Amino acid sequence: ARQRGGGRRRQGGDGGVVLAAAMVAACMTERELLANVMHAARTLGWLCYHTHTSMHSAAGFPDIVAVRSRDNRVLFAELKRLGKHPTEAQQTWLGALRECPGVEVYVWTPANWLSGEIEQVLVGIV
Repeated sequence: ARQRGGGRRRQGGDGGVVLAAAMVAACMTERELLANVMHAARTLGWLCYHTHTSMHSAAGFPDIVAVRSRDNRVLFAELKRLGKHPTEAQQTWLGALRECPGVEVYVWTPANWLSGEIEQVLVGIV
């Protein structure tokens, strides 16, 4: 199935593919990244949560909470457009979560999606 935000990455060694991936990453919105990550996670057996409107939520709480009990994994992911960084409130949450044993914490951008890094994390390769 074709994913939003430019589809799956192509294999190859030429600079054109790298340039195309960089252009897709630069144009991919956080919403498109969210849709891709949530779809992949659910397909790989994760139970996922995302707060759709944060008006009454704690400032800085990560975008995604995912649990996969079959291998005892819990992860939190903050999603950012290329070139953007977590806010101070987001950094506070991410730092506190990183101190919890066994909890996986990530900040992902479209470049992480296109490189296959996110899929590797969700599969359990890295």
